[in-house]
Amino acid sequence: MAEKVGYVVKVAGPLVIAKDVPNAKMYEMVYVSDLKLFGEIIEVKGNLSSIQVYEDTSLIGPNEPVYATGLPLSVELGPGLIGSIYDGVQRPLDELMAHYGSFVERGVSLPSLNREKLFHFIPKVTVGKEVVGGDVIGTVQETTIVEHRILVPPNIKGKITKIAKEGDYTVEEIIAVVNDGQKETELKMFHKWPVRFPRPVKNRVPPDEPLITGQRVIDTFFPVAKGGTACIPGPFGSGKTVVQHQLSKWADADIIVFIGCGERGNEMTDVLIEFPELKDPKTGRPLMERTVLIANTSNMPVAAREASVFTGITIAEYYRDMGYNVALMADSTSRWAEAMREMSGRLEEMPGEEGYPAYLASRISSFYERAGKVFILGFQDKVSSLSVVGAVSPPGGDLSDPVVQSTLRTVRVFWSLDASLAYARHFPAIQWLRSYSLYAEQLKDYYEKNAGPNFIDYRTRALAILRKEAELQEMVRLVGIDALSPQDRLTLEIAKSIREDFLQQDAFDPEDTYASLKKQYRMIKLIFLFADYAKDALEKNVDLNKIITLPVRVDISRAKLIPEKNLEAFDKLEEKVKKSFDDLLSEVAHV
Repeated sequence: MAEKVGYVVKVAGPLVIAKDVPNAKMYEMVYVSDLKLFGEIIEVKGNLSSIQVYEDTSLIGPNEPVYATGLPLSVELGPGLIGSIYDGVQRPLDELMAHYGSFVERGVSLPSLNREKLFHFIPKVTVGKEVVGGDVIGTVQETTIVEHRILVPPNIKGKITKIAKEGDYTVEEIIAVVNDGQKETELKMFHKWPVRFPRPVKNRVPPDEPLITGQRVIDTFFPVAKGGTACIPGPFGSGKTVVQHQLSKWADADIIVFIGCGERGNEMTDVLIEFPELKDPKTGRPLMERTVLIANTSNMPVAAREASVFTGITIAEYYRDMGYNVALMADSTSRWAEAMREMSGRLEEMPGEEGYPAYLASRISSFYERAGKVFILGFQDKVSSLSVVGAVSPPGGDLSDPVVQSTLRTVRVFWSLDASLAYARHFPAIQWLRSYSLYAEQLKDYYEKNAGPNFIDYRTRALAILRKEAELQEMVRLVGIDALSPQDRLTLEIAKSIREDFLQQDAFDPEDTYASLKKQYRMIKLIFLFADYAKDALEKNVDLNKIITLPVRVDISRAKLIPEKNLEAFDKLEEKVKKSFDDLLSEVAHV
C-alpha cells in the first residue's frame, strides 16, 4: 500500500486540500484517510495539493492521512472488458454488487479485470521475433463475437525471449518476455494506461467511409464518417437516448462503448436492463458480447463523472488499436460539463460563461479529438477507426448554451433534436432544417459506388424541397393553402412524402428499424420518380387532386416495410408508378 505522505487541511464536498505531499504531480492518484477514498490531484500550489475525490467525503476532516501512489489515474486494459459494467473510474459494478450488495460502501474496490478467470491464450509470435508497441503477441476469444488481441504496450519494443504455450491463463500470469538489449520486460495479458493521455498511433488519415447506422435521416441526409465526431443536442424528452440506443444496435462498428455520464438512475437502469436483452443483428448473439458499459449516474459522486468520459474513450482506443472499428456513445456531455463547473467553483477558479470553467472548450476538444481514422501501431500497416457521438442536454433545449457551442466548434456533424417532432411521434426526431454534416462531400464517392448513382443529387434535392416546404408553410399560415399555385401545393405533397414515408422510422418494426444504403436509395428514388411524373402531369393540365389521390401513393408510403432481402419489389413499384400516370394521362386525354 502507498506510503503516508501528507494530511488533510480542508474538505469542501468532493474537493480535499492536502498539505505536504512531496513531489505531488498533476493527475496523480491518491488515497484519502484510512478509508482509502480514491482521488486524483487536479491542482498543485506550493505545498498544497487539491484532490478531487471520487467517493463520498462525509465525516472526513482535517489531519487525516493522505496516501500517494505516484501513478496517474489509469485503466486496466485486457480480456474481460467486453460485457462488463463499470463506474466512472473503472470499478466493476456487477462484481461490487455481488460482493457488497446493491449499495456500494465507501473505500471498497475490486480489480477492474477478473483476476481468477481463465482465458484460453493462443500465441501468435515465436521466440526471437522482433516486436514493437502495438504488435499482437497472442489472441484470446473474449466473447463469441470478439477476438481479443493481446498487444505489446505502446512504449515497449525488443525481441521476444519467452512466450507462453497455448493454454488457459489468468490476466496476471506472465505470457511473454521482451528484451530491448538493456532490460527484460515481462508482459501479462493486460496493461495499464493513463486515461488523460491519448494512446499513440502511426498517423491519422481523412475519413472516407460512412458509419452506416440504418437510420435514414442520418445515413442519407447527415452522415457521420467512420472515425468522425457527432453531437446530438436536444431538450428533455426529444429522444437523445433512443437515437444512441439505435446507433449502438445498428451502427457499422465492431465494438460499442456506451458511457452513461451523469444521467438519471432510471435512464441508466433502462440501458442496463435493455442492452443484455438486445440481439446483435449481425450475429444474432446478445449485443453485450461486443459492448462495454460505463455507468456513472447523477446520484454518484460528481468528481467521478468528470473522469468517466476519459475512462470510456481510453477503453475505446484500446480496441481501436487491435484493428477494430469502434463507436463510442457519451450520454450526456452536459452532465460532464456540470461536474467540471462544480469542481472549478470549489477550486475558486475564475468562472467563464454561465459559470463554466474557462477551459471548458479545450477540455471538450481534448475528448472529441481522440476520435479518428488512423494507422495503428505495429509492424503491419492497418487502418481502424474510433467514432464518437456525444449527446448534449442544454437547459430548455437552448442551443446557445456554452456546452453546445463548444461542442459544435469541435465536431463535424450536428443532429439537432426537436421536442415537437418527438411529441408528434416522428422518430428519429432530428430536425432536418437545423442539422448538418461536414462529411457529406467527403463521402460522395462512397455513396455513388455503394448506394446508387445520383444518390447525392437526390439528397440535395430532398433537402431543397424540405427548405421550400418551410417557406410555403409560412405563406399557408398567412393566406391559406388555396392561395398557393398547383406547383407549390405539389411541392408540399412531395415534402410530406419525404418526411413521413422516408425520414420517419419505427424502431419497433423489424423491417423499418434498419434500412441499408441500397434500400434508402431505392426509397428516395421512388419518391422522386413519383415527383417527376407528377410535375410532368401538372404541366399537361392534369388536375392536382387526381395526382395526389392516386392509389399508388399508398404503396409508396408502405415501401419502408419492404424486406431487405426483397429489394426487387421496388422494380415492380416503379413500374406501378409509371403505369398509374400513363393511365391517368390516358383518362384525361379521353375526357
